[in-house]
Amino acid sequence: MRWLPDEPQLALFGPEQRELPSVEYMAVNARRIINTLPASSRMPFRHTINVYRGCRHACTYCFARPTHEYLGLNSGEDFERRIVVKVNAVEKLERELDDPAWSGDSIAMGTNTDPYQPAEGHYRLTRGLVEVLSRRRNPFSILTKSSLIVRDIDLLSEAAARTRVSVAMSIGTDEDAVARITEPGAASPSSRLEAISRLAAAGLRPSVLMAPILPGISDGEEQIRRLTRACLDAGADHVSPILLHLRPGVREHYFEWLERELPALVDLHQDAYRAGPYGLRHDRERVASIVRDELTARAGGCPAGSGSAGGSRTRTPQRTHRGP
Repeated sequence: MRWLPDEPQLALFGPEQRELPSVEYMAVNARRIINTLPASSRMPFRHTINVYRGCRHACTYCFARPTHEYLGLNSGEDFERRIVVKVNAVEKLERELDDPAWSGDSIAMGTNTDPYQPAEGHYRLTRGLVEVLSRRRNPFSILTKSSLIVRDIDLLSEAAARTRVSVAMSIGTDEDAVARITEPGAASPSSRLEAISRLAAAGLRPSVLMAPILPGISDGEEQIRRLTRACLDAGADHVSPILLHLRPGVREHYFEWLERELPALVDLHQDAYRAGPYGLRHDRERVASIVRDELTARAGGCPAGSGSAGGSRTRTPQRTHRGP
């Protein structure tokens, strides 16, 4: 089944929505919609819903890419252009919440692929899930990098008056030029910052997952300080930074992209990720320290660091300097 958004839906995303090749949407009926992680999982949530598999945001670094291979599809173009849609998600959720064994725990959405990716403008499945969870007073959380979430502010506000609702926006740079090459199908950073403002104005207390911070591309001190300030200025309740993760399967795709688009950064990444998928501890601590400095300064009302709050949002990605 193929579907391309019509003009009214495109208008929801604004001018930042990038043109991508046509996408195939494959409708399936899920056997279950609530996924329960094993008790040994280290994730901060136990139950998840991912109504779409694959993602048109086409982020070069997406950790979910290898999951497409379980379907006999590849983690490259197939992940970006062949999107699985669980069309019975809303009905399944109703039934599973009726199960006497269901304990009413919080359900996390957006843990694998984005619940507000472009397909949602047509299928409206995430909206349906929010309606059900709100009506049943079941707590939930949403993580997205799409400005489409503002479409559902009315429902999210209503749900938050009934149960515990957590809304988070993923944004790893405030530079539209950087985002355009690293996550070409996602809403621009400026659009996401505006969405944070609207969520905050509605009293939803959005947080920001400042992720991923990309070595040599978006990890400069000035860049990190400026992004932190932009998120706080937009109304983010909390900001948490995460350095790029490169697990097996994602690492290969990301390095292919680097070699093609930013070959000068290949050596930097090979050095940083030689020991494991989470990068160098020094780099993680440096990023966290910069953000913590900004948060402390904001709380105390005094200037932070030496980084400028200004700067261009359209700089060309360059290799950042690393100290000894």
